Amino acid sequence: MAEGGQRARAKLQCISINGGLLQLQHELSTGDFVEIAFHTRSGAIHGMAEMLHPTRKFQSACLQPFRFIALADDDHRKLRMALDSALDRSFLDPVSEQLQAPPGF
Repeated sequence: MAEGGQRARAKLQCISINGGLLQLQHELSTGDFVEIAFHTRSGAIHGMAEMLHPTRKFQSACLQPFRFIALADDDHRKLRMALDSALDRSFLDPVSEQLQAPPGF
């Protein structure tokens, strides 16, 4: 939710411990403070963020980064757990594929 109570749906493109990148239908003003909420395998995360300058603009959407400015301790823990889990999967998945026995074994 942006300043002034406006609501905007967005698609979360990427996330880090410091912020992330949203795909929005309409860009938000740089410097706007927004409430961000999204779900992870570790649970729902709610926080406050500052919108940064859009990186790409398309006819029907834009990509706009944000930085977290406030996360409760529990939300920060869930975010770190979700990021650690994603990092573990990215490192383990290719290895587990390489360790599979070839067909016929």
